[in-house]
Amino acid sequence: MGKNIKDPKEIFPDITADYKDVYGGDLVSIMLYGSATGKDYRPGKSDINFMIVLSEEGIEHLDRAFEIVKKWRKRNVAIPVFLTENYVETSTDVFPIEYLSFKGNYVPVYGKDILKDLSFKLEFIRLQCEREIKGKLLLLREAYLETSGKGRALKDVISQSIRAFVAIFEALLHVKGLELPKEKLQIIRVTAQAFDMDSSVFEKLLNVRDHKIKPGDNEMRGLFQKYLAEVRKLSKQVDALGG
Repeated sequence: MGKNIKDPKEIFPDITADYKDVYGGDLVSIMLYGSATGKDYRPGKSDINFMIVLSEEGIEHLDRAFEIVKKWRKRNVAIPVFLTENYVETSTDVFPIEYLSFKGNYVPVYGKDILKDLSFKLEFIRLQCEREIKGKLLLLREAYLETSGKGRALKDVISQSIRAFVAIFEALLHVKGLELPKEKLQIIRVTAQAFDMDSSVFEKLLNVRDHKIKPGDNEMRGLFQKYLAEVRKLSKQVDALGG
C-alpha cells in the first residue's frame, strides 16, 4: 500500500468501494478536492483530500471508517472531511472561504454533487476574508518575534501560512467577480494585480514552501518583512471594500 499515487483518479474505484462497503445507503457522495484535482498535484508529496458526505444517520457512525482511513493514509490520502448535506447547506454563511475553495477545486467521485449549486453572499465572504487576514497578520507578527527572525523557523511559518492565503485569495477573486485560475501561481498573480500587491513576494513564499529556493537567514528575514507589509496592505484594502 506504500506506492505513490501518480494520478488520484486511479484510486477512485477502490476508495468508493471501501466506503460503500461500510456505509451502504448512508453514503451520499464522495468528492476529491484541493491540489490533487489539478496541475499543482505532486505524487508522493501532495496530500489527496476527499470529502465524504453521509446521511444524518451515517454521520453518527464515524467508527465504521477507522480501518479505511488507516488503510489509505499509508498512500498519502489525508483523513477525509466527513459532513452531511444539511451541514454544508447551513454553513456557507459561516465558512464561505472554505466552501468556495472546495467548489473551486473539486472532482465528483461518487453520488450526489452537493457543491455544484452552492451560492454565497459576497458580504459574508468579504467579512471572513477581513477577519482571516487581520488574524493571520497578528499571528505572523507574533511568529516573527518568537523566532527572532531565524531563517529555518521562518521557513516553517511560511510553509504553514501560505496555503491559507491562497484560499483567501480565491475568495477575494470571487468578491471582485474575477475568474478563478486553476493553478496557485496564477491565483497569486491575478490577486496581486487586483489588489495592487507585489506578486513576487508571494511567489517567493510559494517557492520557499515548495523547496524551490533556499534563502539564507538575512534574505529570509527580508522576505518575511515584505510578507508582513503586503498582508498589512491587503488588510486595509479588504476593509475598504466594506464601505
